[in-house]
Formats: sequence, C-alpha cells, structure tokens
Amino acid sequence: MNINPLASDLDHVLDHTRGLWDELRGARIFITGGTGFFGSWLLESFLWANHKLDLKANAVILTRQPAAVKQTLPHLMLDPAISLHEGDVRNFEFPKGEYSHIIHAASESSAHLIPDNLLTMYDTIVNGTYHTLDFAAQCKAEKFLFTSSGAVYGPQDPALEYLSEDTPRRDYDGFLDMRSVYCEGKRAAELLTKIYASKIITTSARCFAFVGPYLPLDSHFAVGNFIRDGLAGRAIEVNGDGTPYRSYLYAADLAIWLWTILMRGESGLAYNVGSDQAISIGELAHTVSSLFDPHLPVHIHQKQAAGKMPERYIPSTRLVAKMLGLEAWVSIHGALRRTMQWHENQTSQ
Repeated sequence: MNINPLASDLDHVLDHTRGLWDELRGARIFITGGTGFFGSWLLESFLWANHKLDLKANAVILTRQPAAVKQTLPHLMLDPAISLHEGDVRNFEFPKGEYSHIIHAASESSAHLIPDNLLTMYDTIVNGTYHTLDFAAQCKAEKFLFTSSGAVYGPQDPALEYLSEDTPRRDYDGFLDMRSVYCEGKRAAELLTKIYASKIITTSARCFAFVGPYLPLDSHFAVGNFIRDGLAGRAIEVNGDGTPYRSYLYAADLAIWLWTILMRGESGLAYNVGSDQAISIGELAHTVSSLFDPHLPVHIHQKQAAGKMPERYIPSTRLVAKMLGLEAWVSIHGALRRTMQWHENQTSQ
C-alpha cells in the first residue's frame, strides 16, 4: 500500500477546513490552472477530503495538454473523482451540466513570457477570467474564486511595512514592463469578478509568495533556487544584494486559505493571501543553508547601494485573520524543511 508523502500536510489541511466540506457533498466543481503549484495542492487536498469524508464530489480540470498531465500527476489523474477537460482558458468549450463551485487559478506569470508576448499575458489573464466567469454564470455556479496577485498593488513603498487590501495602488515604471502588464491584467480581472458578483458569489485571493512541495526549483522563485542548490550540495547563490524582503506561506496553509476564501469569503472582496513574517532574501539563503549538515556557503553577488532602502513585498493579513480566522500555522523553518524532504523523496523514487 502506497502512503501519500503529503499525508501529514493533508491532515493539517483537513483539520483546519473540516467544517467547510459539507458544502461540496455530492457536488461537481471546475478548476482552471489545476495542474500548477496552486492546482496541485487544491487537487491533493480536495481528494483527501473527498475520501476521508466520503463527499462523493467530483472535480473537472481544464488543461491544454491532458496527456502530459496524466504523466506528470498520475496519482491524481487516476482518481475517478477527477476528470480532464481539454481547452485554452480564453476560449474553452463550456462543459455540459451544472457546477457548484469554480476556482480560476490559470494565468500566465510574468516570468514565463518574454516581452514580445505581453499581449498574450494580458489576454490570458483578462479574457481567460472573463470567459471563465461567463461559464460560471452559464452553469449556474454558486461561488467563484479568482487567484489574483499581490502585484495588483504595484511596487510596495519601502517605507510601508505591509500591503493591506486598502493600500493605494502604485504604478510600475514603464508601461511596457512585464510587471506592469501582469499587474494591470490582474487588476482588470479582479474588476470583472466584482461585476459578476451581482450574479455569483465571487472572491479574489491576492497571492504573494509561497514555499512547499510542487514548487518548481528551477524557475524564478528564489526560495526554490536556494533549495535546489542545497540539495545539489553546492553553494547557495544570491544573484542580487540579498536585501529585498519577502514572506513565505507554506503550501498546506495556502490550500486552507484558498478553500476557506472560496466557501466563506464575502462576495466582491479581495483578500491578501500570504505570510506577514518578513525575511530578507539574504537571511532566507542562510536559513536554507542552516538546514544542511554541514552548512553550505552562501554567495551574495552584489553589494547594497548606499542609502537605498530595501525593497519589500509583504502582505498585511489582518483582514483574513479577522473575517476568516486564518493564520500561518507552519513556520518558515518547518516549511523549508518539509519542502526539502518532499523533493528528496521525489528524487529517490
């Protein structure tokens, strides 16, 4: 009998969401972006609750490449509660029948596109959201969750400790900068969800930075790159000066937050999703190093510019704590250790 390596994490999710799942008993839900980092955790936690609580629920996942998904996530795709619907988020053919809940987690990240594809990025975010909302209205969905981004605030004022949901939005320098296009796309998509709130209960999750199993180690995520370097037994490389501040919510906590916002969030509202515990990139690199025995060297390639305040990208979590009782239960040390162990287990298989 195979034991799910995420069993303890999934029990953690279930412990903090147990009162939510009756809403999905016998239901059919639809998820876009169901095969990425967010999607993998949504599916893992959905199937865990589905079996543990005998919900008899089903999930349909939109994907452009069904065959590839079956190879990369075989243990999830083999579950009879999961089925795939082929299509592009911007123009997929609406599947027949009714769906009670829709999670729209598909979009093109700014790091995955080159400047020549800025229109593709914007189109995927905005028209993908519009098309999915149209489907939600057509299939008589009750609730709709959009995974937005902390990028909607624009660059954080370094003198501002946290970004709260009512923080005035700033513009990035240069309209054709990829960050600005991604930011404006997410803003427009959030506006669409508010417009549709007259027909459906819609919520937006403004997602910040995360760490956990399924996070790519070879992408643009600094924490993933540091773990990759550590697992390879080599020095941890920090390309910048190590001063920017970030915060990291563990993936299992992320799943708790997303399910809770979907099922308990107030219609038309956007909620910050992330940890409010700031850590500099340099400190993060040294923290990752400390988890290996012996500790690995850390190379910081640039020096801090004189008189320059460190950049920040840190959410306030007061709203979700007050309205939904959410918090970051897993510490950064625990999150890093669990992520490393999961990747080690994947490599050994």
